[in-house]
Amino acid sequence: MGNNGKKIQVSFNSPVVLGFVAVCFFVLILDKVTGSASTNALFSVYRSSLTSLFTYFRFFGHVLGHAGWDHFFGNMMMLLVVGPLLEEKYGSSNILFVILATALVTGIVNFIFFPHIRLLGASGVVFSFILLASLTSISEGKIPLTFILVMVIYIGQQVYEGIFVQDNVSNLTHILGGMVGSGLGYIMNKNKMNRY
Repeated sequence: MGNNGKKIQVSFNSPVVLGFVAVCFFVLILDKVTGSASTNALFSVYRSSLTSLFTYFRFFGHVLGHAGWDHFFGNMMMLLVVGPLLEEKYGSSNILFVILATALVTGIVNFIFFPHIRLLGASGVVFSFILLASLTSISEGKIPLTFILVMVIYIGQQVYEGIFVQDNVSNLTHILGGMVGSGLGYIMNKNKMNRY
């Protein structure tokens, strides 16, 4: 019971972000059931024939696939922290557009420049959201110091790790995601995209 005897209800406050997380969870379960066959076929992007419809689906679908539970939980935690605030500010359709734009940009870049590397996961979307969040207080003629710091710290870290750390993390995807979030954040804060 809440104040004045009213019941506390759970609100479905962020349909796009919650829906995205739910689909990612389902895709990971499907991955486990199919022994990664579903992820290889639909939820990771790599060089493949342009005559295949699956190639075009993978340009978007790769952000839904994850390499395992740690990968999934790391990305979903950040999305659930930052995403609902962004969806409330910019609207569900704009946040869906940010996700789709980030997926398409990172998918095509990976397809063209890294033909033998399989890209999957929502980390590009996470970085897009992080940079977008740091732009939420932008005003005419002013760039928030928080945005500059986030750019320097996050993007700088990705450049450093891309050069000096050998792991399976696509640092370029993080940088591209951040660029998409920054660009769309600038446009949305200029009221050039409808908020609904």
